[in-house]
Parts: sequence; C-alpha cells; structure tokens
Amino acid sequence: MSLTAEEMKAKNRETIDEVLKVYPEKTAKKRAKHLSVYEDGKPDCAVKSNVKSIPGVMTIRGCAYAGSKGVVWGPIKDMVHLSHGPVGCGQYSWAARRNYYVGTTGVDTFVTMQFTSDFQEKDIVFGGDKKLARIVDEIQELFPLNKGVSIQSECPIGLIGDDIEAVAKAKGKEHGKTIVPVRCEGFRGVSQSLGHHIANDSIRDWVFDKAATQKQAFKSTPYDVAIIGDYNIGGDAWSSRILLEEMGLRVIAQWSGDGTLAELEATPKAKLNALHCYRSMNYISRYMEEKYGIPWVEYNFFGPTKIAASLREIAGRFDDKIKEGAERVIAKYQPMADEVVAKFRPRLAGKTVMLYVGGLRPRHVIGAYEDLGMEVVGTGYEFGHNDDYQRTTHDVRDGTLIYDDVTAYELEKFVEKLRPDLVGSGIKEKYVFQKMGVPFRQMHSWDYSGPYHGYDGFAVFARDMDMAINAPVWSLAKAPWK
Repeated sequence: MSLTAEEMKAKNRETIDEVLKVYPEKTAKKRAKHLSVYEDGKPDCAVKSNVKSIPGVMTIRGCAYAGSKGVVWGPIKDMVHLSHGPVGCGQYSWAARRNYYVGTTGVDTFVTMQFTSDFQEKDIVFGGDKKLARIVDEIQELFPLNKGVSIQSECPIGLIGDDIEAVAKAKGKEHGKTIVPVRCEGFRGVSQSLGHHIANDSIRDWVFDKAATQKQAFKSTPYDVAIIGDYNIGGDAWSSRILLEEMGLRVIAQWSGDGTLAELEATPKAKLNALHCYRSMNYISRYMEEKYGIPWVEYNFFGPTKIAASLREIAGRFDDKIKEGAERVIAKYQPMADEVVAKFRPRLAGKTVMLYVGGLRPRHVIGAYEDLGMEVVGTGYEFGHNDDYQRTTHDVRDGTLIYDDVTAYELEKFVEKLRPDLVGSGIKEKYVFQKMGVPFRQMHSWDYSGPYHGYDGFAVFARDMDMAINAPVWSLAKAPWK
C-alpha cells in the first residue's frame, strides 16, 4: 500500500533527522540546510546549495577543471584541449564521457585523445610558460588540421602564476589559430559549476570577440537555431537534432557535443538558442541574449510527454510553418512512443526511483520515468544552484525527498530507508548500490548505453530501466534491509 503525501513527508523528515544524528552538532547543523522534503506550492525545494562541501564528508562533486575541460570545452571536436599541469588530471578525465563525434581521430578530430603538459617539479619551480609555448608549437606540427587549442589550467598553474594568456595571444598570432586560455584551476569555486561559468566566459572573450572582427561567409535563414548544452553522450544531440530539423529548423551549431569551433563562431547569428543543460550553459545563453538579442528557451527531450511540450514551446518562437512542422513530428513519432510505453509500462508501473546526478538530470528525467508509470521519490543535485531547485518544483511531487551535495553516507541511508526499486546516480555510486543488491543505472553517461534524448532515445531509456530493475540477477542478491 503506497503512502499518502502527508505520510511520505512525515517519513522523509524522520529519515533526515535520523541521518543527521550521526554527525557532530556543528556538522549536523550545516548539513540540515541541504536536506529537505518538497511541499507543493513552495517556490523552491527549501535546500541550501552551491556552497562548499564540509571537509571530512565524502562529497561526490568534481572541480572547476572538470566543469570546463570535461563538459564545455572537451567535446568540441576539431580543437586540441590541453590539460596544462601534472599528468593526473588529464589522465583521469581522458575520454570518460562518451561524447560521440564524426571525424578521424588524430587527424581532424581530437576528443578522445589526451594532451597534457605533464608538469614536473622543475616546472613548478621555474614556471611552465616556455614549456607551454613549445607544446603549442608541437601541436601545430603534429596535428596541422586542428582548428585551435584550449589551455585547460590545472591547480598548479594558478598557484605559480603562469601567464597563459600571454602565451595564448603570442602563439595564436604566430600560428593564425584560435588559442584560448581557460583559468579553470580545480581549486576555484565550490564545484565543477564554476568551471562551466569560466568556460562560458572564455568562449565569450576569446571566440566571440575574435569572430566578430572577421568577415565570415555565413548565409542566415529565418529558422536558424543552436543546440546549447547537449554533449552528445551516447548520441543524444543527434537524436535531438533529427527532431528540430524534421520540423523545419536549421541547426547551425551544437554546443558542444560533435561541435566545431566554426559552430561556436556562428552561434551569434542564430535566431534562437535551444538550451538543454541549463546549469552548464545558461551563462553564455544570457550573454548572447543581452549582446546579440538572441532569445533562448529551455527544452527537455526526455520522454514523449516532455518532448512534445518542448517541441511546441520551441515552435512557438517561430511562424506557422514551424508550428505545423512540430505537430507533424509529434504525430509521426507518437505511435512509436506508445508502443514503447505499451511494452514496458506493465513491467515498470509503480516502481520507485531515487536520483542523484549533476547538470539537468535530477529534474529533466522525471517525466520520462513518469511516462513509464514510475515515481521519483527522491532527487538532488551534485552542484545545483538555487535556480535549479526552483525549476525542480515543476517536476517533483508533494513529499519528495530533496538532498543537495548529498554525502555518500546520507545517500546510502536514504536508499536504505526509502527502499527504491532503482537508483540513478554516478559511477562512484554504482558498485556500492549494486553490491547492496539495489538495481542501479549510471545516469551521467547512460551506463555505456544511449542515446536517451528524443523519441529514439526514449526506447533505449525504457529498455535500460527494465533491464536494470527486472534482471534475474537480483534474485541472487539481497539488499541489507532484507
């Protein structure tokens, strides 16, 4: 028998109180501000966010370098992204996110390659500017078809004061290439979120300003749009692009999965920026609105309900031709979506889910689960801001457990108390819960599957959730509470 909203609220508040008891008083007081239960009608989720994690607890966050190199810049395929500093950061972030792209690796595309300045002790002592200049020269000699270089600063660069901007300017002029210094040292900010912002600002300052002074052969149309904040994990951006183009729009840029430097340069000529990952790309979207007068609209392509609503919202920014195109696309794909629901909903209806992910997923995927008859009973962000939690209120139900920057201990105890049928989180959590006997999906990069965006992606999403929950292996394992 399922609990009522009031019973769920009482149970979740009791669970939060129980979890906080293990902490010292000062720590418990701080963490209490990040844990809450959503109540209908409230303007946000009543949690504090975007503040430093507490030393000593096991946070699951990343750093500013991860936000810049791993998210915003890294998927741009025809540029070389140089991890400037010791080898570890580049090695750890090497080809980790499955940002699919078309091209010949090592010739005209470089996403899955690792470039590092491999700092040694002498570089820390004497500085790495000269070494950086030599590396940029080597890149031009070894990979002449690259369109540019981004210099992704690691922690030591900010500490020793290397002037990467001067090197970028000098070498950019010498080679006639776009070379972008990115001050994304890992110690900046409280999480990877500031890395997104820093990366957005570097595109503004080193790509847009440069492009504005050049005459480019670009023929605009009234239907030019840019996909912003889709990193093409498992082919997501391709599934999204199909729908936009079928409804009559012309996608002139993808940011940044399967994207190119030329697409970044062309984006200020778009008529609309369609923003998927609000957290990582709202900064540049707002800038383009202020600077170039380009409106932006958030969209959600997880699950047929949200896809249809988003297509109509995007189409609403254009004329009747595009509005009719949106309805035509929805009518075309809805039967396929209905078949997916008919097949998997009987196997998944009533199942509960707990989410803990980054970016947009803690709220965007809720609709896709609901299309399958599932219920999200707990959700939270690794590096969300208050405006993320405000947007989350439109998707969660009364009584949903909310947790910000949840610790490993807290998440484990919440799962033990709520006993969901599925947990969706990251790679660091995956094997913990699977060893506990709890079905799990890695929801940062789709657990080596995908795409999950678009109608094609919904079929893959439904199959994967069914495969995770109903796999016979769980009959051989017991969760701790059993």
